[in-house]
Amino acid sequence: MEVNKQAFDKYVKEITPTHNVWLDMCKAFLVGGIICVIGQAITTFLMGRGMDKETSAAWTLLILIGSSVILTGLNLYPKIVKFAGAGALVPITGFANSVVAPAIEFKAEGQVFGIGCKIFTIAGPVILYGILSSWILGVIYWILQAMGVVGA
Repeated sequence: MEVNKQAFDKYVKEITPTHNVWLDMCKAFLVGGIICVIGQAITTFLMGRGMDKETSAAWTLLILIGSSVILTGLNLYPKIVKFAGAGALVPITGFANSVVAPAIEFKAEGQVFGIGCKIFTIAGPVILYGILSSWILGVIYWILQAMGVVGA
């Protein structure tokens, strides 16, 4: 029995991936920074073409989300995520990827039971808790405003 335990422990050590936290953080910082620089470049380009700041920011979001969807469809964004981890998952592009990836994966199951049921598998909890926390914070702000603690 002891031989099997030692062999098993050796096997587990061989197949368990090792991570270099500092390298992972550098890759996340680099890729997340590149995504942000691309977004800023798009915004600056659009503002240089006469758009106001808010309109150019909205178009920047649309372009980044659309790019993420296309890269996910071409199976390129998952490779970026594998390399960069949170650096590619945290920006808006990662959220778009999390919505599109299950839809692509379950497309073969049909429009309703495949795409319709699975599209928010990953993004659903993010949406749910985002709305819930913003509602709770809104109620807290409303109460503080009614008590005169914060101004309008």
